[in-house]
Amino acid sequence: MTTKHNHPMVFGRREAGCPRCEEMNKGAPAVRWNMKGYNPREDVMAQIRAHDCKAAKCGLVCTAFDW
Repeated sequence: MTTKHNHPMVFGRREAGCPRCEEMNKGAPAVRWNMKGYNPREDVMAQIRAHDCKAAKCGLVCTAFDW
């Protein structure tokens, strides 16, 4: 667990007086997300397979998964 920033992060800019920014200035590594075992395509495919256009009352063209 790392120290949290006490300000909103804007494009990675560091601010004086922030404990996390000070840690990073001293060489602490940036936090990396662990995405091991996560496959978003499987989640999306499961949602598409479970979607029922008739129940959702889609029109001629289904737009349920247009983000």
